[in-house]
This record gives sequence, C-alpha cells and structure tokens, in this order.
Amino acid sequence: MLLAAGIAPLTTEAQIPATSVNPSGFGDRQFDMDTIYSAKRIREDDKMYQVGVWRRIDLREKYNLPLYGSGDTKANGIVNQIYKAVVEENALEVFADEDFTQPLSIAEFQDNFWLNATGDSIFSKQLYYLDFREDFVFDKHHSDMVFDIKYLELVMPSETNSNAGQKSIAFIRYKDFYNHFKNHPEARWLNFQNISKSLTYDQAFETRLFRSVVRRFTNSEEALISDLVSVDHPNPEMQAYVDALAFEYKLLEYENSLWEW
Repeated sequence: MLLAAGIAPLTTEAQIPATSVNPSGFGDRQFDMDTIYSAKRIREDDKMYQVGVWRRIDLREKYNLPLYGSGDTKANGIVNQIYKAVVEENALEVFADEDFTQPLSIAEFQDNFWLNATGDSIFSKQLYYLDFREDFVFDKHHSDMVFDIKYLELVMPSETNSNAGQKSIAFIRYKDFYNHFKNHPEARWLNFQNISKSLTYDQAFETRLFRSVVRRFTNSEEALISDLVSVDHPNPEMQAYVDALAFEYKLLEYENSLWEW
C-alpha cells in the first residue's frame, strides 16, 4: 500500500560510533572536512589535537628573500604576484576581515594596497609583512602532525603607513592561493643558489620554506603574545619574542612526546 501510494517505506539505521574508518558515524562514509580554506584533506573527526596559530613572515629576513623577490623593486616577489593575481587576473577573492564576511572590490583592494594613512602612494617593496593563520593539528588517521594553513593576510607595516600603526590590506583564503599559484609557475620562490630549483608558491608553503614568528595562539583572551607580556616589563618586545619561541618549542615537545614509550 505504501508503494502504491508513492510513499517510500521508512527505514532506520543504527547510529555508529565515529571512527577513523567511518568518521561521521552516519551513512556511508560521510564526513565533515574544511573544503573552503584548507588545501589539505583532514577529516574533522580525525583531529585529536588542534590549536590555532597566527604567524608573521618578514620578507626582509635573509631566509625569506626567495619570497621577497630580486632587484630593487621586488617586482617578482610574492606581494606583487598576489597583487597581479587579484587585480590583473581577477583570480583571487579578497576580504576586509578574517571572518571573510566583507568582500573587497578590486578598487578597494587597490586603495588599501597603494595608499598609506596620509594618502601617499607607497612602493610594493615596502609591504614586507605577510601574515597567515594556521591550525597545528594531530591527524590520528595518518598519525601525523600537520600545519594546516587557513588564510593569508597582506599587512602594511606601521613604518610604511606613516607610523600610524599597521594596516590590514586584505585577507585571502589559503586554498584559493594554493590552487592559483599551483598553476602559475612563473610566480616562484627563487632559489638564488640554483635558479633551476626554484619552486612554485604552493610547494614553498607546503614544505615550509620560510621563517616566521608566532604572533598569537589560541587563548581565552584572544590576545597577541605581545599583549600577554606585563606592562611593567623592561623590554616587552624582546620578552614577546622569547615567549613566541617558547610556544614553538612547546609544539615541538608535544610532537616528540607522541612517540615516547
């Protein structure tokens, strides 16, 4: 009778506990995964440990010069390549906030990129900070510690911004960045010792060919490391740097302790 009336008979399925083989516990191998920001395929149910980390790459540092580019203008550096992808190719979507709720038009992005607080034009080589947010994750399915980058942030340093404080230029989803530059080999991490071994940006980021400093990690105050230093400290900038290194060592210690018997 049910079939004759065009109504399918009801079926019930027992809920199955989530495992790495069947992570969601529902249906046939359904699972949640970040497919918007992340370039990695890590199932949410397989994240045994996770902490958010906010980092800054200073392109002026010797180790980061392959990203900064060559010559006086740094025209072949990562900042110019991102600008080209956004403005000339319209290939990357940019946002004004880290929650990705406020999209920027190309004209708005150009104003943020080229104009400082006093309305003066700047040179692209003066944009030497590249920030990014990532999750430090233990993937129990693969028994592996993973740095899962979520987004990049172009930042105008305070010195470039007429000493009016640093300015966020734009936020870019890492997955978009990864997929775009994977197919654009002309934009490269430059190996100045052997130019034939230069890498695309997706390869450089996935193999961590940069030096960065932790500016923030997941905490109840949502504060920068520098904001957690006592206001009475005689050298707060140095202490913030030391605390950032201590956090790096804490991550290494956690990874090492996973394999202790």
